[in-house]
Amino acid sequence: MYVYEDEYVTRRRTPRRTRAGAAAALLALALLAGGCTNAGGGVRGAPGAAGLRDPYFPKLGNGGYDVRHYALSLAYDPGTGRLDGTAEITARATQDLSAFNLDLAGLTVSGATVDGAPAAHNRAGDELTLRPREDIRDGAEFRATVTYTGVPEPITDADGSEEGWLRTDDGALAVGEPEGSMTWFPGNHHPADKATYDITLTVPAGLEALSNGVRTDRRTEGDGRVTTAWHSAEPMASYLATVAIGRYETSTSTATGKPTPPGKPTAPATDKATASASESATAPRSLPVLTAAEPSVAAGSAALRGEIPGILARQAERFGPYPFSAAGAIVTEDGTLGYALETQTRPVFPAAAFDRTTLVHELAHQWFGNSVTPATWRDLWLNEGFATYAEWLYTEEYEDVPARTHFARAFAQDANWAFPPAAPPSAENLFDPPVYQRGAMVLHKLRETVGDATFDEILRGWPEKYRHANASTADFTAYAESVAGKDLDELWKVWLYGDGKPAKP
Repeated sequence: MYVYEDEYVTRRRTPRRTRAGAAAALLALALLAGGCTNAGGGVRGAPGAAGLRDPYFPKLGNGGYDVRHYALSLAYDPGTGRLDGTAEITARATQDLSAFNLDLAGLTVSGATVDGAPAAHNRAGDELTLRPREDIRDGAEFRATVTYTGVPEPITDADGSEEGWLRTDDGALAVGEPEGSMTWFPGNHHPADKATYDITLTVPAGLEALSNGVRTDRRTEGDGRVTTAWHSAEPMASYLATVAIGRYETSTSTATGKPTPPGKPTAPATDKATASASESATAPRSLPVLTAAEPSVAAGSAALRGEIPGILARQAERFGPYPFSAAGAIVTEDGTLGYALETQTRPVFPAAAFDRTTLVHELAHQWFGNSVTPATWRDLWLNEGFATYAEWLYTEEYEDVPARTHFARAFAQDANWAFPPAAPPSAENLFDPPVYQRGAMVLHKLRETVGDATFDEILRGWPEKYRHANASTADFTAYAESVAGKDLDELWKVWLYGDGKPAKP
């Protein structure tokens, strides 16, 4: 995520919506669990947990199962704001289950099934509880289908910004960090439970409907509406799912070879081995790049959108192979969205934030945050610190501004010392400056401590080791020490966890 009001200013976000109390949720589970029998071949299950006890969002996510795939079929009417949806959720039980929860804010559930059989369902705040006809055995794969409808309401944060399903004049834009995705589909909405996605969108004729991944189908229905299907083959955290509906102008290209950003020639390889290694590090040759922009900002954003293949190729040289099957960007008019967001494969930008620095930041998130996803929201600095440092690396190489210069500027700003990047005091501080700027400072101190060669090995090896997985701060510090071959406790103590500002940068 990137905020564009001022340099080094980051967005503070706190969900306004509250969930029903624990007593109501427990009562609902008790009612649904009543009369449980030895169904499912003698299995006697228990309800899955109604939350994953995240340090900042304890009720977000659910226990007892692991989602493998979401198949979402959504029909949207921009005139009324009505969304009709069917969510097919393929999951694996991680315990014997008699009931399980899905996160869903608002909307009306009209029916639910588990493995094709009707399932009892109950709502308690943002918790939707399903009780299958037969208990589910630990380790078994099952499919839950939920049909729902209504007018999605966004979540308004303490700073006045919004997330979730955002209506526009002719469509909608859906973004979800940290919990807005539950406003438009039911699921396990914690970053620890990643899954693959198929998202099918049906909208009135004349509108484009965009989402993550590769577009696999576009057809006109008998009633004149247009249906577009999108497939995300690699795991994705739900907060990174997006939908953009409107009169977008689109452009397609392919990332091929080793394109380079304008104004910076590529140094020739010294031998065939070097050329081969460099080529293999670039964005895949067949990578489809699809960008979209609302008509009023299409012309002004076209040139920078065209630089995406080159920026990805250069980042692939530093961070390793691009981790997904598609790439691109969505640029909207100002007013709908107050921040840029790294939605997977297709980051979203308001026009005022669509500049090269922000583009570099959000594309770097495809490695740091999207492929390697934080284990909990406390680990968010692993997203934002790396993406911010990617900006520093870019200007170091292409604008002759050393990363050390950015480090010194960040060191001098008092706002960056409000708290340690690995320990934000509360949810409302997750997107404050220390997570971004001091997070990047941690990485620069690591670079200075271990040297450029070892740091580059860490920079490439970290997203390779945890490719398409989740990782914690402890995972990162252990990995960095294993590559460096030495104890780095003092560095972590001062720069990652320390409360005070060091005497010297």
